[in-house]
Amino acid sequence: MDRGHLRWGAAIVAAVVVAEMAVVLLRPRSGVIEPAVVRTESYFSASEIQRARDYRRPQVLLYGGVLVAELGVLALLIARPPRRLKGPFRRPMLAGAAAGAALSIAVSVSILPLQVVSRERARDAGLVTQSWSGYARDKGVSWGIGAVFAGLGAGAAVGLIRRYPRGWWMPASAIVATFGVLSVYAGPVVLDPLFNTFKALPAGQTRDDVLELARRAGVDVGEVYSIDASRRTTTANAYVTGLGTTKRVVLYDTLLENFERDEVRLVVAHELAHVHYRDVPYGLLYLAIVAPFGLFAVAQLTRRLAPADGEPGPAVLPALALSLALMTTTITTISNQHSRAIEARADSYSLTLTDQPEPFISFEQRIARRNLSDPDPPGWQRFLLSTHPPTIERIGIGVAYQRGERGR
Repeated sequence: MDRGHLRWGAAIVAAVVVAEMAVVLLRPRSGVIEPAVVRTESYFSASEIQRARDYRRPQVLLYGGVLVAELGVLALLIARPPRRLKGPFRRPMLAGAAAGAALSIAVSVSILPLQVVSRERARDAGLVTQSWSGYARDKGVSWGIGAVFAGLGAGAAVGLIRRYPRGWWMPASAIVATFGVLSVYAGPVVLDPLFNTFKALPAGQTRDDVLELARRAGVDVGEVYSIDASRRTTTANAYVTGLGTTKRVVLYDTLLENFERDEVRLVVAHELAHVHYRDVPYGLLYLAIVAPFGLFAVAQLTRRLAPADGEPGPAVLPALALSLALMTTTITTISNQHSRAIEARADSYSLTLTDQPEPFISFEQRIARRNLSDPDPPGWQRFLLSTHPPTIERIGIGVAYQRGERGR
């Protein structure tokens, strides 16, 4: 058998094994309530279930189409590389940066039709409120940011590959881990405000609830913000982000305006759980563990796919981008296992902190209806795509707590 096949095949297997081992190493070992077995039909009507599935299942197919289109464009560029990528170049890194930015824009344009179809379906379902001009503005900003990052990454990659033809993945791993830390730290104050307006929660009952729950959780919550999500969507959500001085809990205005106080308290408690258990730093630790093995596999795949003639330059970028896309998708599927586990722990923590299982269950029902979420998606879809437990399992956690089954 060709040694090249063995080398890149073994590298991919090693990356997958290490990613799975990191999930096992970092998985929650306590504080997770085992969900009770409950029937979906006991909490959602047949019409609600069907409406959610009629919306979500085509959206999943469109997401798959986007992924196939991205990979297809990169594969086409490998099979028929543009002449401009071949050089020669007086400044290969600068040429690589320009090629990386152009490649980012080309891929973004190729998937835009499918994204527009997906957005139009969301508009028809009542989930999107933003105008097409606002959507175009957001796309322009995100494409610009993506092109800048892709250009910087491509220029650095060309420089590293030329300097360390076989070992470039090692310094690249350090760069990826560092970028992960910087993006988590700076993203909330540099990038996020480009898309939304953030307002510190004003003095009042909700802010008092947040501070009281944070005190009981024993965490420094940083700041709590609301964002104007309603100008884009009717869906409700919340998240925790940032690191150190940029750490914050962010609540959608659609959540604050459309849900009861007890339900909002449960959402806040859920987000405080992520702070309590340091889920963001542990996520960065996962990245630091997995990045070297993932990038080693990327290096082996790139060597297999890239043109072999001449000194490495911008012509290597389509192969590098395709290898990155394949490995990122694979490792993300594995890391989703960890994400689902920590989200289940956060649900469990929110129940123990508030001791309100009935509002917890009603919230899961209401938010699933509002967001048109499939309460019980197929197993393959959960495994490949879900970052959170399905709604019916989350309801099962509330039912188990209600019955006095307080966790493992």
